[in-house]
Amino acid sequence: MYMYLCISISILDLLVNCFCYIHIDRDGEPILLLQITSKRYWCRGEGKAIGKMDGFGSGEETRVVVVFDFDKTILDCDSDNWVVDQFGLSDTFRQLLLTGTPWNTLMDQMMSEIHSLGKSIGDIADCLRKALLHPRIASAIRSAHSAGCDLRILSDANMFFIKTILEHNGLMDCFSMIYTNPSFINESGRLRILPYHDFNKSIHGCNTCPPNMCKGLIMEKLMASSSTKGEELGNRFIYVGDGSADFCAGLALRAKDTLMPRKDFPVWELVCKNQKLIKAEVHEWSDGEGLEAVLLSSIKRALISYCQHENGNFDEPSAY
Repeated sequence: MYMYLCISISILDLLVNCFCYIHIDRDGEPILLLQITSKRYWCRGEGKAIGKMDGFGSGEETRVVVVFDFDKTILDCDSDNWVVDQFGLSDTFRQLLLTGTPWNTLMDQMMSEIHSLGKSIGDIADCLRKALLHPRIASAIRSAHSAGCDLRILSDANMFFIKTILEHNGLMDCFSMIYTNPSFINESGRLRILPYHDFNKSIHGCNTCPPNMCKGLIMEKLMASSSTKGEELGNRFIYVGDGSADFCAGLALRAKDTLMPRKDFPVWELVCKNQKLIKAEVHEWSDGEGLEAVLLSSIKRALISYCQHENGNFDEPSAY
């Protein structure tokens, strides 16, 4: 069997990012399926190579959509707090927070404070570039992207902060979409941060999420727009996060999806207290190494699940 496969699979392919399993089709015939980075190969019966699919997971062929929170998930710290602390405004921030001002509105005010100190947008960008991103998380993102997953970010930070950090770490091209609070530089050179949902015009009605962004509503729309096939053959979603609002996003997931809450963070505590509300599989993580291991294993399970339903066989495959 392997002799036939090696005609189209290089030794390097077999050594890097490869997993395989035996799948039994409807006629009881064995199929060897290999998932190798962005290609899928399979063999049937006596070993005759019957197919190869390039661009696995790209465009309409996407099988797995991975949605990340940003702060304390991709980035180990909170980018808002990082900037406020680095510019010496922590006390001012805490005092204003006690007034009940929404976090998003408060961050816009903090940008005004930074501007009044004579700091430029370049100074803010330099500050953001110093925020550390765990190397294993960067590796996990690149591996998931190479495997053909559609990667997206859903965050209550803001576009300038996220793009600056991703570009600095060479990860911007890995993501197809970023759902976050919009930001822009005004005529005086000050960074403005606006709400994703304009809560002055309408209220989203979710008590778990902040007024400017309901992650559950965004996830529901995202999943609905990605449903191009039947329920069983539709995309598999993996959601990775740490905060209370990430629990709301997790409520939108289905039984075939995966929720990856960060252990001992608010999302984990809510999951533990409300297990019956979560339909998705739950696989926790604690740090960069854990996120990488859990994410890549979750992607493999999602790909196997998709291929099982695609071929009409719902039994657990034999893994190697």
